[in-house]
Formats: sequence, C-alpha cells, structure tokens
Amino acid sequence: MSIAAYIKEIGRGKDGARPLSTEQAHDLLSQVLDGRVTDLEVGAFALAMRIKGETAAELDGFVRATHERCLPLPAPASGGVVLLPSYNGARKLPNLTALLAGHLARQGTAVLVHGPLKDPTRVSTAEVFSALGWPLAHTAQDVAQAWELGRPAFMDTATLCPGLARLLDVRWTIGLRNPGHTVAKLLRPLPPGTPGVQVVNHTHPEYAHSLTDYLLHSQGTALLMRGTEGEPVADARRQPRFEVFVQGQRDAELSRAPVEGVLTTLPDLPAGFDADSTARYIQAVLVGDQPLPPAIDTQAQCLRQVLARVGG
Repeated sequence: MSIAAYIKEIGRGKDGARPLSTEQAHDLLSQVLDGRVTDLEVGAFALAMRIKGETAAELDGFVRATHERCLPLPAPASGGVVLLPSYNGARKLPNLTALLAGHLARQGTAVLVHGPLKDPTRVSTAEVFSALGWPLAHTAQDVAQAWELGRPAFMDTATLCPGLARLLDVRWTIGLRNPGHTVAKLLRPLPPGTPGVQVVNHTHPEYAHSLTDYLLHSQGTALLMRGTEGEPVADARRQPRFEVFVQGQRDAELSRAPVEGVLTTLPDLPAGFDADSTARYIQAVLVGDQPLPPAIDTQAQCLRQVLARVGG
C-alpha cells in the first residue's frame, strides 16, 4: 500500500500543507516502520514533514505506531522509571547523560537510556557507557538485571525498535532529521501502568511549543527542557528551565526556573569531550572525588520528585 495520498496532503509546502489525523499518522508511520514503502516515499515523507512540522495529533499517531513495534520491556521490581532518550551526543561539551543516569541509579531509581550506538560526528552515550565498563542491554532480561544491580540500563535503538532505527538512519542519506528523531525523544516503552517520567529535550525554541502541545494532548508525564547539545541532561555550567508535566498538566510546583545572571563559578569539567575523558570524570563524580554539578543534581532531584508524585 502506498503512502502517496498522505504525502500529497503534507507535501504542499509550509502554508498549503494539511495536517493528518491521528489515525492517518498512525497508518503512515506503521507502513514506514514495517518497510512497506519505497525509499523514495520515505524520503518524500521526511522532507515534507521537515517543512510542515508535526502537529500534536500527528505525533500522537506516530508515537503509538512506534510503541506497537518496540521490544517489550519489564517494569522495575519497585518504583518507577526515568527515561532518557539520548540521540545527539557530544560535539563540543562532555556528554554527561551517563552521569545523570548513574547518579539516579545510585539513588535507587530505575533508569532506561536509549539511543544509537554511534554517531559519525559526535560522542554517543553508548560509547561513554562502554568506557565506564557498564554493559549495554541487548534483551529485556538485560534491562531487568541492570536495574537489579543498581545500574542504569542502555538499549540501542536498533534493538529497541529496528524500524525506528532505519528511519533515523535516513538522516545520513538526505542530510536532515525527520519525525523519527522527535518520536524517539517521546518514546515510553514500558508496560502499561508503570510509573515513569521521561526527559523530553529540544535544541530550538520552536520545538518547545510543539512538544508542549504533544504532552498536553497525550497527557504525558515529562520534564521538558533545552538539552545540552540535544542531550537529556542539564548543562553543567548553567541550569536551564525545567518545565514539568504530570499527566498532561503543567506542574508549577515541580518546575524549576532557569539560573539567570552572571556565573561566578563553573564546575571543574574535563578538558576533552572524548568518551574516555568523559568516563573518567563521571567515575570521579560518582565515587565522590569530584562534586556533582549543581544543575545535574537539581535535575535528578526534580525527576525523583516527579516519580514520587506519580506513585513511583
């Protein structure tokens, strides 16, 4: 079955394009993820959506289709889960997603990180995990074992959802990100009823509006923030704004204002951002030889408070 009819609606340009319903978006991405369309159609879909932008209803359909094709994962033995989608990596600054994950895990919180194993242009979180000696999860049992041992679990996208990984890789052919990258940041691949909070990060202000619309529409529980080079961890130098949503409602009490003004001190970060240097720094922080950056500490506290609010 062709997706040409959908491309005709979304491909009329920024002003002429028409939004899809949730059901249409679900059908469209289901066909893409299942490999039932041609490469040319996938490219047309990616470019059309890049120009038009996604509505909350379209994202709802896209995310539902992706969830249906994710590897079933376990619920933790107790408590809830913090989900950290890691899809950008480090380009100039150390990638400290693993630090946030490790700190939360040492506080007894189950953490699931997912993303690509490698990025040809950046240092991925998977590479930092490997440099730390933390095993990557290849099965649902591996995820459960990591949580039982008090470690964060990392699962690569190709294992979690092969169809989504293929869609993300289209970027390397056409040179642009596509709706798959937004969907990846919104995934919640947990059993129904499992308490959880996901960090939803953005790099450009306009995405904050569309992601807010989605969280309101889907009644999501999340911490929305501007990511550090697109990673779901607070900038260690200056804490960004944390917008907390609990079941689709903004929670002013749990949200945090950004740090403003001139910084008088900076955390002692590693000089390099390669995986080995980053791992040595993270290990030093986790064993107490280096202080935890206040911004990341505040983010961890905020996430645990959200979990407590939703019964995790």
